Amino acid sequence: MMLVVQTLLAGALGTVAMTFLMTLIHRAGWAHADMIRVLGSLLTRAYENALWPGVAIHLAVGTLFAIPYAIVLTLVVVPSTLGAAMLGAVLGLLHGILASIVLMALVSSSHPVERFRKAGVEVAIAYVVGHVGYGIVVCAAIASLDLDWHGIF
Repeated sequence: MMLVVQTLLAGALGTVAMTFLMTLIHRAGWAHADMIRVLGSLLTRAYENALWPGVAIHLAVGTLFAIPYAIVLTLVVVPSTLGAAMLGAVLGLLHGILASIVLMALVSSSHPVERFRKAGVEVAIAYVVGHVGYGIVVCAAIASLDLDWHGIF
């Protein structure tokens, strides 16, 4: 049980890191990468009241996504926390590309808030950068806690 709790904690830390990176990108004006409000407004259908539902959705999903990262990290032998972080960067890159494709193809075209319907390449790149940060933090945290999922599956 403690293994799952620690993995979920690593996922929460990774989600915070991802949110921080995407907020920096958004506030710097490089891309409209307000992932929290994109997710929240899918539920509320308005930008103004999307913050807290977005935080809840993003944190819940990000926390749970740590489990597959932990399983892959267990299957691939890495010699150190740095190696785990590097594997996390690769997993985050793949995850970010997939998430960008899904969000760009399925969500942006039919999003209930008009400002989120105009997602370009810069938004996709911001999502990828955020997911790479997520992967690095999640895998480094899992490795530093020496979590082993071999007996679980």
